[in-house]
Amino acid sequence: MAAPIRVVVTGAAGQIGYSLLHMIAKGDVFGRQQKLILHLLDIPPMMGVLGGVVMELDDCALPLLAEVVATDDPAVAFKDVSAAFLVGAMPRKEGMERKDLLAANVRIFKVQGAALDKYARKDVKVLVVGNPANTNAFICSYFAPSIPKENFTAMTRLDQNRASSLIAKKCGVAIDQVKNVIIWGNHSSTQFPDVRNATVSGKDAYSAVGDVQYLQGEFVSTVQKRGAAVIAARKLSSAMSAANAACDHMRDWWNGTQPGQYVSMGVLSDGSYGAPKDVVFSFPCEVKDGKWRIVQGLTVEAFGKDKLAITGKELEEEKGEAVEVCSAD
Repeated sequence: MAAPIRVVVTGAAGQIGYSLLHMIAKGDVFGRQQKLILHLLDIPPMMGVLGGVVMELDDCALPLLAEVVATDDPAVAFKDVSAAFLVGAMPRKEGMERKDLLAANVRIFKVQGAALDKYARKDVKVLVVGNPANTNAFICSYFAPSIPKENFTAMTRLDQNRASSLIAKKCGVAIDQVKNVIIWGNHSSTQFPDVRNATVSGKDAYSAVGDVQYLQGEFVSTVQKRGAAVIAARKLSSAMSAANAACDHMRDWWNGTQPGQYVSMGVLSDGSYGAPKDVVFSFPCEVKDGKWRIVQGLTVEAFGKDKLAITGKELEEEKGEAVEVCSAD
Protein backbone atom coordinates (compact mmCIF):
# COMPACT_ATOMS: atom_id res chain seq x y z
CA MET A 1 0.00 0.00 0.00
CA ALA A 2 1.23 3.48 -0.92
CA ALA A 3 1.39 6.15 1.80
CA PRO A 4 -1.92 8.02 2.08
CA ILE A 5 -2.55 11.04 -0.11
CA ARG A 6 -4.90 13.84 0.87
CA VAL A 7 -7.85 14.51 -1.42
CA VAL A 8 -10.37 17.31 -0.92
CA VAL A 9 -13.97 17.36 -2.15
CA THR A 10 -15.90 20.61 -1.80
CA GLY A 11 -19.66 20.66 -1.57
CA ALA A 12 -19.19 17.23 -0.03
CA ALA A 13 -22.66 17.09 1.55
CA GLY A 14 -24.34 17.67 -1.80
CA GLN A 15 -25.80 15.29 -4.35
CA ILE A 16 -22.71 14.89 -6.52
CA GLY A 17 -20.53 14.46 -3.45
CA TYR A 18 -22.77 11.65 -2.21
CA SER A 19 -21.90 9.54 -5.26
CA LEU A 20 -18.37 10.84 -5.73
CA LEU A 21 -17.00 10.16 -2.26
CA HIS A 22 -17.72 6.44 -2.39
CA MET A 23 -16.14 6.09 -5.83
CA ILE A 24 -12.96 7.85 -4.71
CA ALA A 25 -12.75 6.03 -1.38
CA LYS A 26 -13.04 2.56 -2.88
CA GLY A 27 -10.18 3.13 -5.32
CA ASP A 28 -11.90 3.99 -8.62
CA VAL A 29 -9.72 7.08 -9.16
CA PHE A 30 -6.31 6.70 -7.56
CA GLY A 31 -6.05 2.92 -7.64
CA ARG A 32 -6.65 -0.04 -5.38
CA GLN A 33 -3.28 0.29 -3.67
CA GLN A 34 -3.52 3.98 -2.78
CA LYS A 35 -4.60 4.86 0.75
CA LEU A 36 -6.52 8.11 1.10
CA ILE A 37 -7.28 10.81 3.62
CA LEU A 38 -10.48 12.50 2.48
CA HIS A 39 -11.01 16.17 3.29
CA LEU A 40 -14.69 17.14 3.04
CA LEU A 41 -15.54 20.85 2.80
CA ASP A 42 -18.99 22.39 2.97
CA ILE A 43 -20.69 25.51 4.26
CA PRO A 44 -21.66 25.82 7.96
CA PRO A 45 -25.41 25.15 7.45
CA MET A 46 -24.54 21.78 5.84
CA MET A 47 -22.28 20.46 8.59
CA GLY A 48 -25.03 18.34 10.12
CA VAL A 49 -25.70 16.65 6.80
CA LEU A 50 -21.97 16.25 6.26
CA GLY A 51 -21.77 14.45 9.60
CA GLY A 52 -24.23 11.91 8.24
CA VAL A 53 -22.08 11.45 5.12
CA VAL A 54 -19.06 10.77 7.34
CA MET A 55 -21.08 8.14 9.23
CA GLU A 56 -21.93 6.44 5.97
CA LEU A 57 -18.30 6.44 4.85
CA ASP A 58 -17.38 4.85 8.18
CA ASP A 59 -20.14 2.27 7.70
CA CYS A 60 -18.80 1.34 4.25
CA ALA A 61 -15.68 -0.05 6.02
CA LEU A 62 -13.46 0.87 3.07
CA PRO A 63 -9.89 -0.50 3.38
CA LEU A 64 -8.29 2.40 1.48
CA LEU A 65 -9.87 5.13 3.60
CA ALA A 66 -7.34 6.01 6.30
CA GLU A 67 -9.10 9.11 7.68
CA VAL A 68 -11.93 11.54 6.99
CA VAL A 69 -11.65 15.25 7.83
CA ALA A 70 -14.99 17.10 7.70
CA THR A 71 -14.79 20.89 7.94
CA ASP A 72 -16.23 24.26 6.93
CA ASP A 73 -12.77 25.87 7.09
CA PRO A 74 -10.85 26.16 3.77
CA ALA A 75 -7.56 26.33 5.68
CA VAL A 76 -8.20 22.82 7.02
CA ALA A 77 -9.80 21.49 3.85
CA PHE A 78 -6.97 22.40 1.47
CA LYS A 79 -4.04 21.64 3.78
CA ASP A 80 -1.46 19.47 1.96
CA VAL A 81 -3.92 18.06 -0.58
CA SER A 82 -2.62 16.31 -3.71
CA ALA A 83 -5.93 16.38 -5.57
CA ALA A 84 -8.97 18.63 -5.36
CA PHE A 85 -12.51 18.07 -6.65
CA LEU A 86 -14.15 21.50 -6.52
CA VAL A 87 -17.81 20.50 -6.68
CA GLY A 88 -19.45 23.00 -4.36
CA ALA A 89 -21.04 25.94 -6.14
CA MET A 90 -24.24 27.94 -5.86
CA PRO A 91 -26.92 26.23 -7.99
CA ARG A 92 -28.95 28.23 -10.44
CA LYS A 93 -32.30 29.13 -8.93
CA GLU A 94 -35.56 30.00 -10.62
CA GLY A 95 -35.51 33.53 -11.98
CA MET A 96 -31.72 33.83 -11.63
CA GLU A 97 -29.87 35.22 -14.63
CA ARG A 98 -26.73 33.40 -15.78
CA LYS A 99 -24.73 36.55 -14.99
CA ASP A 100 -25.98 36.45 -11.38
CA LEU A 101 -24.93 32.82 -11.05
CA LEU A 102 -21.50 33.59 -12.47
CA ALA A 103 -20.99 36.50 -10.07
CA ALA A 104 -21.92 34.42 -7.02
CA ASN A 105 -19.72 31.49 -7.97
CA VAL A 106 -16.73 33.54 -9.06
CA ARG A 107 -16.50 34.83 -5.48
CA ILE A 108 -16.55 31.26 -4.12
CA PHE A 109 -13.73 30.15 -6.44
CA LYS A 110 -11.69 33.27 -5.73
CA VAL A 111 -11.65 32.27 -2.05
CA GLN A 112 -10.87 28.65 -2.85
CA GLY A 113 -8.07 29.60 -5.24
CA ALA A 114 -6.46 31.71 -2.51
CA ALA A 115 -6.81 28.82 -0.03
CA LEU A 116 -5.25 26.35 -2.47
CA ASP A 117 -2.40 28.79 -3.04
CA LYS A 118 -1.75 29.08 0.68
CA TYR A 119 -2.32 25.56 1.95
CA ALA A 120 -2.25 22.90 -0.83
CA ARG A 121 0.73 21.10 -2.29
CA LYS A 122 2.21 22.96 -5.25
CA ASP A 123 1.71 19.91 -7.49
CA VAL A 124 -1.99 19.61 -6.57
CA LYS A 125 -4.29 18.58 -9.41
CA VAL A 126 -7.47 20.69 -9.31
CA LEU A 127 -10.65 19.64 -11.10
CA VAL A 128 -13.46 22.21 -11.17
CA VAL A 129 -16.92 20.65 -11.43
CA GLY A 130 -19.07 23.48 -10.03
CA ASN A 131 -20.60 25.64 -12.76
CA PRO A 132 -19.77 27.74 -14.68
CA ALA A 133 -16.87 25.29 -14.52
CA ASN A 134 -14.55 26.73 -17.18
CA THR A 135 -14.62 30.28 -15.86
CA ASN A 136 -14.52 29.12 -12.25
CA ALA A 137 -11.34 27.17 -13.08
CA PHE A 138 -9.79 30.26 -14.67
CA ILE A 139 -10.58 32.41 -11.59
CA CYS A 140 -9.39 29.72 -9.21
CA SER A 141 -6.02 29.49 -10.98
CA TYR A 142 -5.71 33.28 -11.16
CA PHE A 143 -5.93 33.52 -7.37
CA ALA A 144 -3.44 30.66 -6.87
CA PRO A 145 -0.37 32.16 -8.55
CA SER A 146 2.13 29.80 -6.88
CA ILE A 147 0.49 26.72 -8.45
CA PRO A 148 1.14 26.04 -12.17
CA LYS A 149 -1.75 27.08 -14.43
CA GLU A 150 -1.80 23.63 -16.04
CA ASN A 151 -2.78 22.16 -12.65
CA PHE A 152 -6.28 23.64 -12.98
CA THR A 153 -8.81 21.94 -15.23
CA ALA A 154 -12.57 22.08 -15.79
CA MET A 155 -14.81 19.08 -16.32
CA THR A 156 -16.24 18.44 -19.77
CA ARG A 157 -15.94 14.68 -19.42
CA LEU A 158 -19.64 14.41 -18.58
CA ASP A 159 -20.42 15.94 -21.97
CA GLN A 160 -17.99 13.55 -23.65
CA ASN A 161 -19.60 10.58 -21.91
CA ARG A 162 -23.07 11.79 -22.94
CA ALA A 163 -21.98 12.19 -26.56
CA SER A 164 -20.22 8.82 -26.66
CA SER A 165 -23.31 7.10 -25.26
CA LEU A 166 -25.53 8.67 -27.92
CA ILE A 167 -23.22 7.47 -30.70
CA ALA A 168 -23.05 3.96 -29.23
CA LYS A 169 -26.84 3.76 -29.13
CA LYS A 170 -27.20 5.20 -32.62
CA CYS A 171 -24.81 2.56 -34.02
CA GLY A 172 -26.06 -0.30 -31.84
CA VAL A 173 -22.62 -1.02 -30.32
CA ALA A 174 -21.19 -1.27 -26.81
CA ILE A 175 -19.88 1.98 -25.37
CA ASP A 176 -16.28 0.75 -25.37
CA GLN A 177 -16.41 0.61 -29.17
CA VAL A 178 -16.70 4.42 -29.37
CA LYS A 179 -13.36 6.25 -29.16
CA ASN A 180 -12.15 9.84 -29.31
CA VAL A 181 -15.34 11.85 -29.17
CA ILE A 182 -14.37 15.48 -28.51
CA ILE A 183 -16.03 18.29 -26.58
CA TRP A 184 -14.76 21.70 -27.65
CA GLY A 185 -15.14 24.92 -25.66
CA ASN A 186 -17.38 25.71 -22.73
CA HIS A 187 -19.36 23.39 -20.47
CA SER A 188 -22.54 25.17 -21.50
CA SER A 189 -25.14 25.12 -24.24
CA THR A 190 -22.53 26.52 -26.66
CA GLN A 191 -20.20 23.53 -26.35
CA PHE A 192 -19.44 21.62 -29.56
CA PRO A 193 -19.61 17.81 -29.34
CA ASP A 194 -17.60 16.58 -32.32
CA VAL A 195 -17.16 13.08 -33.79
CA ARG A 196 -15.25 14.04 -36.94
CA ASN A 197 -12.10 12.40 -35.48
CA ALA A 198 -13.92 9.66 -33.53
CA THR A 199 -14.20 5.97 -34.39
CA VAL A 200 -16.91 3.37 -33.87
CA SER A 201 -15.66 -0.23 -33.83
CA GLY A 202 -12.53 1.00 -35.60
CA LYS A 203 -14.47 2.75 -38.37
CA ASP A 204 -14.71 6.53 -38.67
CA ALA A 205 -17.80 7.76 -36.83
CA TYR A 206 -19.31 9.71 -39.72
CA SER A 207 -19.31 6.57 -41.87
CA ALA A 208 -20.52 4.39 -38.99
CA VAL A 209 -23.47 6.69 -38.24
CA GLY A 210 -24.13 7.44 -41.89
CA ASP A 211 -26.22 10.54 -41.17
CA VAL A 212 -24.47 13.90 -41.47
CA GLN A 213 -27.67 15.82 -40.78
CA TYR A 214 -28.05 14.02 -37.44
CA LEU A 215 -24.40 14.51 -36.45
CA GLN A 216 -24.49 18.24 -37.20
CA GLY A 217 -28.01 18.82 -35.88
CA GLU A 218 -29.93 16.68 -33.39
CA PHE A 219 -26.80 15.07 -31.95
CA VAL A 220 -25.17 18.42 -31.15
CA SER A 221 -28.29 19.97 -29.64
CA THR A 222 -29.11 16.85 -27.58
CA VAL A 223 -25.67 16.89 -25.92
CA GLN A 224 -25.81 20.66 -25.40
CA LYS A 225 -29.21 20.42 -23.69
CA ARG A 226 -28.77 17.12 -21.84
CA GLY A 227 -28.25 18.75 -18.44
CA ALA A 228 -31.52 20.66 -18.79
CA ALA A 229 -33.29 17.47 -19.88
CA VAL A 230 -32.08 15.66 -16.76
CA ILE A 231 -33.31 18.52 -14.56
CA ALA A 232 -36.70 18.44 -16.28
CA ALA A 233 -37.00 14.69 -15.65
CA ARG A 234 -35.46 14.38 -12.16
CA LYS A 235 -36.31 17.86 -10.87
CA LEU A 236 -32.66 17.85 -9.82
CA SER A 237 -29.41 18.31 -11.75
CA SER A 238 -27.13 15.47 -12.87
CA ALA A 239 -25.44 13.87 -9.88
CA MET A 240 -24.53 10.21 -10.43
CA SER A 241 -23.32 10.86 -13.99
CA ALA A 242 -21.45 14.01 -12.93
CA ALA A 243 -19.67 12.14 -10.13
CA ASN A 244 -18.79 9.33 -12.52
CA ALA A 245 -17.37 11.81 -15.04
CA ALA A 246 -15.32 13.56 -12.34
CA CYS A 247 -13.79 10.20 -11.45
CA ASP A 248 -13.08 9.45 -15.13
CA HIS A 249 -11.40 12.85 -15.57
CA MET A 250 -9.18 12.65 -12.49
CA ARG A 251 -8.32 8.96 -13.03
CA ASP A 252 -7.04 9.64 -16.55
CA TRP A 253 -5.20 12.77 -15.41
CA TRP A 254 -3.59 10.89 -12.51
CA ASN A 255 -2.78 7.64 -14.34
CA GLY A 256 -2.57 8.62 -18.02
CA THR A 257 -4.64 7.92 -21.12
CA GLN A 258 -4.42 4.85 -23.30
CA PRO A 259 -2.15 5.14 -26.39
CA GLY A 260 -4.08 6.54 -29.34
CA GLN A 261 -6.98 7.69 -27.17
CA TYR A 262 -7.74 11.21 -25.99
CA VAL A 263 -10.14 12.76 -23.56
CA SER A 264 -11.92 16.10 -23.29
CA MET A 265 -10.56 18.43 -20.61
CA GLY A 266 -11.11 22.13 -19.96
CA VAL A 267 -7.56 23.52 -19.86
CA LEU A 268 -5.92 26.91 -20.20
CA SER A 269 -5.96 27.69 -23.92
CA ASP A 270 -2.74 28.35 -25.82
CA GLY A 271 -4.71 29.34 -28.92
CA SER A 272 -4.75 25.86 -30.48
CA TYR A 273 -7.37 25.37 -33.20
CA GLY A 274 -8.06 29.10 -33.24
CA ALA A 275 -9.51 29.12 -29.73
CA PRO A 276 -9.07 32.36 -27.75
CA LYS A 277 -5.98 32.35 -25.55
CA ASP A 278 -6.03 32.48 -21.75
CA VAL A 279 -9.51 31.11 -21.21
CA VAL A 280 -10.22 27.61 -19.93
CA PHE A 281 -11.35 25.84 -23.10
CA SER A 282 -12.18 22.17 -23.61
CA PHE A 283 -9.76 20.44 -25.97
CA PRO A 284 -8.91 16.83 -26.82
CA CYS A 285 -6.02 15.91 -24.53
CA GLU A 286 -3.58 13.08 -24.04
CA VAL A 287 -2.08 12.48 -20.60
CA LYS A 288 1.29 10.93 -19.74
CA ASP A 289 3.12 10.99 -16.40
CA GLY A 290 0.41 13.19 -14.92
CA LYS A 291 0.84 15.90 -17.58
CA TRP A 292 -1.82 16.69 -20.18
CA ARG A 293 -1.13 17.98 -23.65
CA ILE A 294 -3.54 19.20 -26.30
CA VAL A 295 -3.75 16.78 -29.25
CA GLN A 296 -2.67 18.63 -32.38
CA GLY A 297 -3.36 18.14 -36.08
CA LEU A 298 -6.97 16.98 -35.88
CA THR A 299 -9.52 17.78 -38.58
CA VAL A 300 -11.86 20.69 -37.85
CA GLU A 301 -14.11 21.53 -40.78
CA ALA A 302 -15.85 24.84 -41.49
CA PHE A 303 -18.95 23.68 -39.55
CA GLY A 304 -16.80 22.94 -36.52
CA LYS A 305 -14.80 26.17 -36.77
CA ASP A 306 -18.03 28.16 -36.62
CA LYS A 307 -19.04 26.27 -33.46
CA LEU A 308 -15.61 26.84 -31.88
CA ALA A 309 -15.92 30.57 -32.55
CA ILE A 310 -19.31 30.74 -30.80
CA THR A 311 -18.22 28.90 -27.67
CA GLY A 312 -14.90 30.80 -27.59
CA LYS A 313 -16.72 34.14 -27.69
CA GLU A 314 -18.92 33.07 -24.77
CA LEU A 315 -15.86 32.11 -22.72
CA GLU A 316 -14.20 35.47 -23.39
CA GLU A 317 -17.38 37.24 -22.28
CA GLU A 318 -17.61 35.12 -19.12
CA LYS A 319 -13.97 35.80 -18.32
CA GLY A 320 -14.54 39.54 -18.71
CA GLU A 321 -17.55 39.46 -16.38
CA ALA A 322 -15.69 37.34 -13.83
CA VAL A 323 -12.63 39.60 -13.76
CA GLU A 324 -14.94 42.61 -13.35
CA VAL A 325 -16.67 40.98 -10.34
CA CYS A 326 -13.33 40.11 -8.72
CA SER A 327 -11.94 43.59 -9.33
CA ALA A 328 -14.98 45.18 -7.69
CA ASP A 329 -14.60 43.15 -4.48
